[in-house]
Amino acid sequence: MAAPLVPPAVRALGYVAALLTTVSFFPQALKTLRSGDTSGISLRMYGLFTAGIALWALYGVCTSDGPLIAANLITLVPAGIVLERKLRARR
Repeated sequence: MAAPLVPPAVRALGYVAALLTTVSFFPQALKTLRSGDTSGISLRMYGLFTAGIALWALYGVCTSDGPLIAANLITLVPAGIVLERKLRARR
């Protein structure tokens, strides 16, 4: 399926939105890595969130949506870090 023709300004808007939402997850991941404290993080919420991010990335690939792919693949990194630390702390 071919990607729909999107005006450059609209595509740029998508990338700016992707950048902002993606960057917002890095402070939590860094804080979790530095402190090791995951007590205030819900395992169920972060598990569902991380699965949702992975599925959004897959959807972006299926629809050839660049901002969606970029944002979700990058967001998957800090979300995965926090989830991994939460799972590790649970053991």
